[in-house]
Parts: sequence; structure tokens; C-alpha cells
Amino acid sequence: MSDQTRLNVFKTYKLYVGGKFPRSESGRVYEVSDSKGKWLANAPLSSRKDARDAVVAARKAFGGWAGATAYNRGQILYRVAEMLEGRREQFVREVADAEGLSKSKAAAVVDAAIDRWVWYAGWTDKIAQVVGGANPVAGPYFNLSSPEPTGVVTVVAPQDSSFLGLVSVIAPVIATGNTAVVIASEKSPLPALSLGEVLATSDLPGGVVNILSGKASEMGPHLAAHQDVNAIDLTGATEGDLARDLEIAAADNLKRVLRPRTEDFAESPGTDRMTAFLETKTVWHPTGSLGASGSSY
Repeated sequence: MSDQTRLNVFKTYKLYVGGKFPRSESGRVYEVSDSKGKWLANAPLSSRKDARDAVVAARKAFGGWAGATAYNRGQILYRVAEMLEGRREQFVREVADAEGLSKSKAAAVVDAAIDRWVWYAGWTDKIAQVVGGANPVAGPYFNLSSPEPTGVVTVVAPQDSSFLGLVSVIAPVIATGNTAVVIASEKSPLPALSLGEVLATSDLPGGVVNILSGKASEMGPHLAAHQDVNAIDLTGATEGDLARDLEIAAADNLKRVLRPRTEDFAESPGTDRMTAFLETKTVWHPTGSLGASGSSY
């Protein structure tokens, strides 16, 4: 057998839009390096057109995803966690390179991200019990409040937490029935682009999550001003006055805005990231004529 050294098979990273893996329509790429400056890969440099395509895909997927039962969404999210567990070693390598961590520390981060995904999968059919309910009213009526998804949510992913932070901002958005257009960390996009490969091989419908790599400062203003985007999470908009500028642009069509804040993604999450992108629908229903017992039922 020949002792000839094998050629390296370099991975071509692509965007994840509408369940498919397109290159940027602009044809642009940019170099991604590890924490020591060593070249890792060329990632697509997404354009305004890519962002618009992602919004179209997210809007197309919204009806079916929002209309699915909460239990079914939980099953699908759990399936994603299963797929992540199966590709654990790949993500450990990518997170170690992206964040300059030892293999053991990167493994702990990846395990926490998988556990975080499972945690949100368990909340899909429970969040309505926490934020919804029957309201006491004066009169022969039932008054019921129930949460509904906001719609298409743009998520500017954390810049420094390339996987745990990424999962922590995507999972709550889709767990509650929204669809997402995600701008991955500019300096560490590879774990996010690999997450797209996992989502494509799970049961998650195409378009529910769309992942773009590139500059938040380039795509963000177009997505913040986009009339078919209903909300925006500014967690990763930490460059200069970007968060403020995106919030101003988002006001044009009254988008819900989750402002950036100091947070440790290793801490146990609460429900605030789920409730941030929920609307409350209140329904009145007559009880009928009240008898001596106080109810006609």
C-alpha cells in the first residue's frame, strides 16, 4: 500500500436558508481564523439579498411551524438535541478553535449547549401554562389569555459565545412557534454554520431557522428595517452604536426589540427569552345564562 500522504479535504461552509445550503449570492467569502490567528476556513459573506431571501423563507415556514402543536414542536427540538449529541466531537473541535478553549473546556460548553436545547424542548408545551390563563371578570363571561408567537424574529447571535450562546438565543425563539433569521458571530461563525447541517438532518421544517454568516453591521440595518420582520434580538450587536441604530430602524414597524445586556450563558436561563417574542391573545366567551349555581354548565 502506498505511503503517500493524503490530501486535506477542506470543508466548504455554506449558508443555511430555507432548508438548503446556498453560497452567498454575492459570491463573497471572508477568512475565519482561530484564537491564535491560524486560518480555519472561508465563510460566506452574506449580502442584503441573502438576508431578504432568509426573511422570505422564514415567513413561508411561519404558518406551519406556529400552527404545529406545542407537543410536536417539543418532539422536533428534542430530535435536534439527539442529532447534536451524535456530532458532539465535531462541535467540540469547532468550539475549541473558535473560542481558544482546551478540549475539556470546549466539551463542557458543547454539553451545556445540548442540555440547553433539551431544556427549551421541554418548555414548548408548558410556557402557555405560565404566561396564559383565565382572567377574573365581572359578568357572565369566560376571559382567557393565551400566548401566540410574534412571527419572524431576527437574531444577532452573541459574538464571543459561538455555540452555547448561539443555542441560548435560537432555541427559545423557535420553541414558542416563531421562525428565525440568525446572523452568526462574525469572528466565529463555523459552529453556527455547522448547526445548520444538524437542523437540515433533523425534523425541523426548512425555513424555521435560517443562518447567515458575515457582518451584522452590513445585514443588520436591512433586517431591522424590513417590514416583514416582527422582532429583533440585539444580543450580539455590540459593535459601536450598532444596537442603538438597529433599535431605531426597528421602530418603523413597531418591532419587538430585545436589547443587549450583560449575561453569562452558562447560568441557568429563565423564561424571559421565550416571553420576549410572544403576543397575548385574549378571548371573551359568554357563559350563558347563570342559574342559582352561578353557571349554566
